[in-house]
Amino acid sequence: MSESLSYASEKSGLPPGSLVHVGEVHKHEHKITVIDYDKSTLTNRTIKNIEELLPYQSTDTITWVIIDGLQDVSIIDAIGQHFDIHALVLEDILNTHQRPKFEEFDDYLYIVIKALSLADEFNVEYEQVSLLLLDKFVFTFKEKPDAIFDPIFSRLNNDKSHLRNLGTDYLTYIIMDTIVDEYFTLQDTFDELIESVEDELLSDPSAQTLNTIQKIKRELIFLRRSVSPMRELLASIQRSESQLLNEKTKRYFGDIYDHVIRVTEAMESYRDLIAGMLDIYLSSVSNKMNETMKVLTVFASIFIPLTFIAGVYGMNFEYMPELKWRWGYPALWAVFIGVSVFLLRFFKKKNWL
Repeated sequence: MSESLSYASEKSGLPPGSLVHVGEVHKHEHKITVIDYDKSTLTNRTIKNIEELLPYQSTDTITWVIIDGLQDVSIIDAIGQHFDIHALVLEDILNTHQRPKFEEFDDYLYIVIKALSLADEFNVEYEQVSLLLLDKFVFTFKEKPDAIFDPIFSRLNNDKSHLRNLGTDYLTYIIMDTIVDEYFTLQDTFDELIESVEDELLSDPSAQTLNTIQKIKRELIFLRRSVSPMRELLASIQRSESQLLNEKTKRYFGDIYDHVIRVTEAMESYRDLIAGMLDIYLSSVSNKMNETMKVLTVFASIFIPLTFIAGVYGMNFEYMPELKWRWGYPALWAVFIGVSVFLLRFFKKKNWL
């Protein structure tokens, strides 16, 4: 067990291939699940160390190994030693800040993909899932335990499922397809959220509305960073000439590619919508300010002549003719009221009120 780092920059000075966990530390027990199957048999067990996997190397079954938790570097190191995985690949598995990518080697394929889920209305949770595709093994490295693979477990329990009859490349496709399917759930949630914010903008925008727009904008930046590289990743898989990928299975990866295109286009449209919503919000705030200023200007315009009259008669000259007039005060109030009524009617006629 080694100390985890929060940022990749903290590895500065270490030699290439140094096995250090980089990312968030999740408080849970490390778990290694092994699912071994073929057309007629299926076993599911939990092991304590990688050495227990060695007997599966001599079988003809498909072995899916799920590692939940990356803080225990010794587990990753043991996989590298027993399955001849390059040290730089092991380093990338431990660094959870990787960009989605596909790397091809002689005896295995390495894939990095981001699993996305919505924790609450504004917070998207990101989890890096790394895959190692070998001839008879598929290794899945996850940051924490969750239920994302439950649909795959259900399919494996059905002995008539295609998954039980095909190889590791098809299992890899199913894993990636399950993760990408969650993108559509996220897309639907953002559709509803953006629609509600649009309605709020048109009815009664507030400071909270701006806060919501900014949060959506921030999440869309991270989403684009996680989803957009998937297009390049899947295109590389379809172009790959590796013997580990069956030509028929590549067509299935093409289906994932289409899904990613749809999600990416939706994210791009959300960016345009958010930019438009910010403009609408600023226009609404500006219009509200203009309305307020108009009302204040009208009242100021009414009181300016009244203030002028009051200022004139507030002067202390001895020979001002109206100062000694018995009806001067009521007459002055009549002038005040008359001027105010005249100006109000004038402003209404001009549609300024």
